[in-house]
Amino acid sequence: MDMQKLFVGIGAIAVVMLIAGAMWGLPLYRVWASQQAGRAQLAQAEYFQQVIAVEARARLQAEIYNAQAEVARARGAAQAMYEVRDALSEEYILYLWVRLMAGNPNVIYIATEGSLPILEVNRRTQLRP
Repeated sequence: MDMQKLFVGIGAIAVVMLIAGAMWGLPLYRVWASQQAGRAQLAQAEYFQQVIAVEARARLQAEIYNAQAEVARARGAAQAMYEVRDALSEEYILYLWVRLMAGNPNVIYIATEGSLPILEVNRRTQLRP
């Protein structure tokens, strides 16, 4: 019986020590856990900030490339205009204009000395009774 009381006493002391340890350790654990949660949130915020910065740099680089492409297109268009301007004669431009006018059934082109068209706008209304 003596041994049994000794085991019960040791068990009771162990339970009391366990409860005391929990009462002492649980607040410390909560503080540690909240610190870890705060560090995790800070790390996540820093990561998101880095992601936003990288995306902004990528958008900026894309805009730079788009601007360079636009400048290249404008230079190409300007060069093409200069080449076309130098290659076209006044007679060829007049020929193209006459061909364009010939496709329009509402226009009758009569060649004159000044290359000015005579348009008969009211021709259809005058022909009909």
